[in-house]
Amino acid sequence: MDWNLRTCARKGHVTYAPTEDTFREKLHTPTPVGPAWRCLRCGDFVIGEPHQTGPADRAPIVLRGRALRDALILRLLSLERFIKGILCLAAAYGVFHFRSHRDGVERAFNEDVPLLKPFMDKIGWKFEESGMIHTIRTVIEAESRTLLWVAAGLALYGTLQLIEGVGLWMLKRWGEYFAVVATSLGLPIEIYELTEKITFTRVGALVINIVAVLYILLSKRLFGLRGGKAAHEAERHEASFLEVEIAANEPTLPRGLRTVPRTPAGVR
Repeated sequence: MDWNLRTCARKGHVTYAPTEDTFREKLHTPTPVGPAWRCLRCGDFVIGEPHQTGPADRAPIVLRGRALRDALILRLLSLERFIKGILCLAAAYGVFHFRSHRDGVERAFNEDVPLLKPFMDKIGWKFEESGMIHTIRTVIEAESRTLLWVAAGLALYGTLQLIEGVGLWMLKRWGEYFAVVATSLGLPIEIYELTEKITFTRVGALVINIVAVLYILLSKRLFGLRGGKAAHEAERHEASFLEVEIAANEPTLPRGLRTVPRTPAGVR
């Protein structure tokens, strides 16, 4: 899949008219139905006036190629953070609400849950040894103040997950730092959980978080890695200029021009 073309299909093309005649002539071509300008993202020529104009080194920074892939990965991570954040906030509300209805829940648990024991025995489930039942019983027997702290902790963790998700979705640099720090702080807890019991879910979550931290650190040059922020910004601005320069030095009739009559809906 060509992510450049896919993105242009969803968001539209990005055309730019450099003020330098050399670049301007190469990025522009006449057609029987009007002038066409080359898209800085997908490389196709689009009929109509350019969206912007100015010096070549002031060309807009367009996510394309590797940058589009990075954006996709970060936004997939942000969706995972959003889901975790919402679940944690829902759990926090449930624990806090449980404090005011504790007696009724405890009575229902002690009276109704044992009625399931005969059925559980028939299907071979050791009811009294179930980890889920043990967890529920521990929560019910916990002190009210302990439950309040648990609810506060879940609410805080859920809020941090949502903040991290927003930063990653918006592709903000502070969001990348926030994600690396927050995820790294949780790694020791995930490793400790594996010492208690190894499950596919726990191993998968740990691997995903380690890969996510390393990927963001290296690809975004955080904490001074690979030249730090200066190298990262220079790379992005250089790419913006090179997109114009490279496109300007290619043949006047590239493949994109041939797509104009084939895709009239893309005409600007």
